[in-house]
This record gives sequence, C-alpha cells and structure tokens, in this order.
Amino acid sequence: MKSSEVYTIKEATAKLMRYCAYQERSHYEVEQRLKKYKLTAVERQEVISNLIKDNFLNEERFALAFATDKFRLQKWGRIRISRELKSKQVSEYLINKALNTIDQNLYLTHFEELFEKRLNSIKESDPFKRKRKIADYLFRRGYESELIYERLQDLD
Repeated sequence: MKSSEVYTIKEATAKLMRYCAYQERSHYEVEQRLKKYKLTAVERQEVISNLIKDNFLNEERFALAFATDKFRLQKWGRIRISRELKSKQVSEYLINKALNTIDQNLYLTHFEELFEKRLNSIKESDPFKRKRKIADYLFRRGYESELIYERLQDLD
C-alpha cells in the first residue's frame, strides 16, 4: 500500500474484513490501520461499526484468544499478557475476564517447566547470581514475584 492512497469506506471495509478474518484483532489495531487509509474520524467509526455488526471485530473474543494463545504457545505469565493487552487498549474488565480463563493448575505447571528449564541451562556457580538469572527470566515471561520468590526459596 502506498502511503498516498486514499480509500473509500467500502474499499476500507473490504480490506479490513480480510485483515480481521486472518486473525483476531483489537479495536486499537483496526483503528491504527484505518488511520493509514486516510479516512476521517466519522468514516473510521462507520467502518468499525460495520466490522462489529458483521462480527469481524469483537474485543472480547480478541482478548480471550490473545490470552489463551500467548499462555498456551509462548507460556507467558498473567502479568505479561495483561501488559500486552493494555498496550492494545483492551478494557480492564476484558483483561480480567481473559486472565480468569487460564487454568491455575496448568499455569503452575508451565511456571514449573520454565523454572526447571532455566535452572538446568544456567552454568553460573554463584547461588545468588544463579537465582537472579532465574528470577529475571521469569519476570520477563510475566510471572508474579510471589510465585518466583517462593520457588527460589525451595532451592536453599
């Protein structure tokens, strides 16, 4: 797409239907895409309402799919998932709803797998540095500090 192209409402709607059919999108992502199409605010709202009406765009479905996929496939923790959803301007209510769909037993299993994987991969002999590296890794993955520190205590 050339940056100088201007789209009609019908053309933009058709393009965004394909964009949303490929994978779930947030309203924010669609809004950003529409700004590139050089539509006015009223035209953008009309395209978004058409996408919602035709069920191509659903913020709740997006939040649930995002949280489930990032947890199952990339083993992200709740904090990271929450932060990423906030960056896509998803409401706090939908973020909490999506996070509540994550099974707690499976969550702890993923956490334990990542902990053991990182523990076995570190060659550091100093116990303090070893713990720090494990903690940093799990923080980046988005796991809660209480969970991390509780598990690190078990190493002693």
